[in-house]
Amino acid sequence: MQHLDLQVIERALQWLDNDQPIWLCTVLATFGSSPREPGSMMVARSDGQHVGSLSGGCVEEDFLARLRAGDFHQPLSQIRYGNDEVSGPKVTLPCGGVLDVLIERLTPTEEHRAHLQTLREAMRGQQSLIRSVLLDNGESTFVEGSALGPRVERDEQAVRIRVGPTLRLIIAGISPVSAACAEFAQALGFDVIVCDPRDDEVATFNVPGVNVEAVLPSLYIEQHAHAATAVVALTHDPRIDDLAMMEAVRTEAFYIGVMGSRKTSANRAERLRRSGGLNDADIERLHMPIGLAIGSKTPAEIALAVMADIIRVHRGQPRHAL
Repeated sequence: MQHLDLQVIERALQWLDNDQPIWLCTVLATFGSSPREPGSMMVARSDGQHVGSLSGGCVEEDFLARLRAGDFHQPLSQIRYGNDEVSGPKVTLPCGGVLDVLIERLTPTEEHRAHLQTLREAMRGQQSLIRSVLLDNGESTFVEGSALGPRVERDEQAVRIRVGPTLRLIIAGISPVSAACAEFAQALGFDVIVCDPRDDEVATFNVPGVNVEAVLPSLYIEQHAHAATAVVALTHDPRIDDLAMMEAVRTEAFYIGVMGSRKTSANRAERLRRSGGLNDADIERLHMPIGLAIGSKTPAEIALAVMADIIRVHRGQPRHAL
């Protein structure tokens, strides 16, 4: 299953290829509670068909009703939802928050297709870009960017939206914890890949929408892990888990973890130093034991602890702040 924002761009390109104008909406800022973060996207057609979301539904309902009524024919619009003190739509958000939205009307031109194709490739690949949109005329360009920093920055002249590879989870090895972890990760919007060289395990793994590769995880990690990737090893089999860790530390993956008790983790650290050539900095990157210490026992509980820790690191939250 693709990340939601990647689905938005894929559908936007399909509609442009069918010679239909589209409206690309991007969340610029949120104040208070909000179910979608800055940078989140939605695309719509004039008949109300849409992919993606901006809020829990109330914003979309108002926007689509106005779109069907013939609004938003200018190349660029900015609207705010949830604040009666600002001119514009008077839609109160149930969460009590405020939402600023950028709306771009894109026509089926080669220029707009090429722009969305660049955006799609950034999400699919390993390059981070800054998408700059001028507020006076809607002209948009790309410049190179880093994977770090706020997703949206803006001033009186332009909006700068950070885009890059969608969040990816590579699971090394199949186990009951792997299946639960894959399901949680999908719900969180990750692109999930499970790798295992054992044909019998691959044949019995069944989580709809998850890519399963019958390969040694270390080989897949080498080619496909980028700065928006989390790598987890969940088999208790050192032939799979250790090799995955040895390869993962050579990548820019933001989270690398391996399942095991404290004693198992200490033994693994010594083994990786001795046989894998890892140094202290490499070992320090490994989350082992993996996951948050929530007393988890069942596969689902362990998977919950793993994904919670991955989200913690992705959001830049230190453990002591929890």
